[in-house]
Amino acid sequence: MRLEAITWERLTDALAEEVAGLTAQDGRPWLRVGIDAAPAARPGELAGQLAEALRLRGRFVQKSGAYGFLRPASLRLEYGRHDPDAYYDEWFDRQALWREVFNPLEAGGSGRVLPDLWDPERDRATRSPYVGLPPGGVLILHGPLLLGQWFPFDLTVHLGLSPGALERRTETGERWTLPAFARYEAEVGPREAADVVVRADDPRRPAWSGIGR
Repeated sequence: MRLEAITWERLTDALAEEVAGLTAQDGRPWLRVGIDAAPAARPGELAGQLAEALRLRGRFVQKSGAYGFLRPASLRLEYGRHDPDAYYDEWFDRQALWREVFNPLEAGGSGRVLPDLWDPERDRATRSPYVGLPPGGVLILHGPLLLGQWFPFDLTVHLGLSPGALERRTETGERWTLPAFARYEAEVGPREAADVVVRADDPRRPAWSGIGR
């Protein structure tokens, strides 16, 4: 895959222009964007920048993180705190994401999404209120392992790190998750699955695939 250098500012503007020009093929009045990356690549930062760029273009944006949809500790830690396969398969409540985020934004849906569901620090429901997306609204979901789940995104962006960069930039206490991301690369191939690929090994010098590759 050929990548070219870009700044984060130009990248954000290009993504915002692309999203602003998208129309859902099934007639939905809402769009759904996925920013997929390991925590070390900080997908929430790009999601925040894109949300702000879209708001400046007059769009209502709801930004949500996959870590707000973790399963309760009794379920995700059934095999211990440092099991990479459990992290891959069991940590994220994908059924809740379908129920509370994606299904309400289907054609004929209510447009009311739940920003987050579970507080992992307190291990209890967040009790966040639902947010109604008006026509033209955009949902941005960011987090790891988002591709290969049949989530109905209108645009997907993968922030990729080489194995060496991923290891360097992952906090010591979280390096037990590295085999999960190696499995993700092998089973899903996020660089092939995403609409837009950004290489973020050096956070100061990103490179991207462009749009419509």
